[in-house]
Amino acid sequence: MSSTTPFEIGIFTFGELTRDAIGREIPARQRLDDLLEWARVADQAGLDVFGVGEHHRPDFAVSSPPVVLAAVAAQTSRIRLTSTVTVLSSADPVRVFEDFATLDLISGGRAELTAGRGAYVESFPLFGQPLERYDEYFEDRLDLLLRVRETNPVTWSGTTRAPLQDAGVWPRPVQSELPIWIAVGGTPASVVRAGSLGLSLYLAILGDPARFAPLAELYRRSAADAGRAPGRIGVTSHFYVESTSQGARDTFFPHYSSYIGQNMPRVGRLDRDSFESWASPRGALFAGSPAEIIDKILWEHEILGHTRFLAQVGLGGLAQADTLRSIELLATEVLPAVRAALHLDGDGGR
Repeated sequence: MSSTTPFEIGIFTFGELTRDAIGREIPARQRLDDLLEWARVADQAGLDVFGVGEHHRPDFAVSSPPVVLAAVAAQTSRIRLTSTVTVLSSADPVRVFEDFATLDLISGGRAELTAGRGAYVESFPLFGQPLERYDEYFEDRLDLLLRVRETNPVTWSGTTRAPLQDAGVWPRPVQSELPIWIAVGGTPASVVRAGSLGLSLYLAILGDPARFAPLAELYRRSAADAGRAPGRIGVTSHFYVESTSQGARDTFFPHYSSYIGQNMPRVGRLDRDSFESWASPRGALFAGSPAEIIDKILWEHEILGHTRFLAQVGLGGLAQADTLRSIELLATEVLPAVRAALHLDGDGGR
């Protein structure tokens, strides 16, 4: 990896309202207050990115990432702000661009957009769209989003919304080109799409990290085949760090087990042995001491070549004090050590 390529570390959340380890529910207003504090601490401590995802379910507090990110922008000064993800299949790309261009203006050029198809499908009936056209909607609307970013006024026609003829889309962002990433969960066709379009890629690491190495290679090969320079690769993972490995795992296990039981019912409630396996040096879960987190990021970098790591924080009703301490350790101990190991300067090489 070139020394001029930035390696960035940040945090993200879906604003989960899942019950904590003893069954207490988290009110939506409290969760939004919590995540605003996470963002302020991440910004002050020196992390690079803060993201929020989109869901339209009773167990999530965030249905409109740009609204939440605008609130974050008003309370931070330097951290980049991104959706993780925007469910583009069930959104109007013109409105999406306008929202994130507005966020870019409010934040002084810190906005990014991550487009995805979404892990849940509740947005399709909610917005009156046929689920059988799931893939068609994403491809069509991604095409329009990229066209709106590139040209203004824009002329476009597709299959999922009315055409545009010399239509002006305002406002325009501060940045000359609003960064757009594609998030995938492991589908090769989605990886090929991102590579062939030259868009940066997020890999959601929820299984064996080593199995994502061929996808990273496929991404780079697809970009080359399309005559494009590949974008960046980012990795997202579930996360908790504490000063000691045993302390981190003892604190996090009951919350994470509760989170998995509620959000991944096919897996069921996670037992301690499975938790330890997931958190092992080659497992997908980042739960341990700063040294263990550093080693795992560097190992994944070796096999994936990624230049951004986003940690999903606050899972399973974890106490606010524990979450804030984890964010601070990520910024003050993990981030500088990773950059030093990769021979990058303190501003990520920018």
